[in-house]
Parts: sequence; C-alpha cells; structure tokens
Amino acid sequence: MEKVILFYLENSNIKISMQIYFNEKDQLYFDGYDTGKSVEEAWGNSDHEYIYSIEPEEVNKFYPIFNLKDGDKSGLIQAIKKEFSVNEAYSLFGEFMLAHDIKHQRFIWH
Repeated sequence: MEKVILFYLENSNIKISMQIYFNEKDQLYFDGYDTGKSVEEAWGNSDHEYIYSIEPEEVNKFYPIFNLKDGDKSGLIQAIKKEFSVNEAYSLFGEFMLAHDIKHQRFIWH
C-alpha cells in the first residue's frame, strides 16, 4: 500500500518526516520521525520517533467521518493528508481520534 507524506521539512537544524499508510497487518499507521541539532537540544538525543497505530476495526470509523465508501483505503489516506498536512499533524490527528472515539496505540521515543 502507498505511503503518503503528510509533512516534510529539512534544513540545517532539523529534518521532520511524517507519513501515513496501511501496514502489513492492515493497521493504519502514522509514522513520524524528527532528527537533527534542534531535536538533540530539545530532547538530549538526535532522534525523536512518534507513531500511532489503529487497528482495522477502528479504521472503519474514519470512513463515514470523511464521507468515504467503507474500505476505501486510498481515499482515506488522501483525506487524512488533506486534513493533516502540517507540522502539528501528530498532535492534531491524536486530538481528532480522541474527539471521534477512535481507539489507537501511541508510541513516542526520544
């Protein structure tokens, strides 16, 4: 399945990359990764990773929210990209899932 970049920024201080895709377990996967001097100054480590994983039965809750046909994974990925293509995507997407009672797993490492 396609991986779609939600946000990407690279300069001399930081590299930020956020993608959304369906993994091999059919989970919706939000994968974010920051690296660089700014990250090291903020966290004491040059790598910062943050992930949401959403199980298939919870993914089904997204389709009516975005007025999509059930199972339209590509449409869902594109709708999420349209809505959350900003540097604050991880926080905003998390708030969105909480507001819509979409259960998810969250992982943060730094």
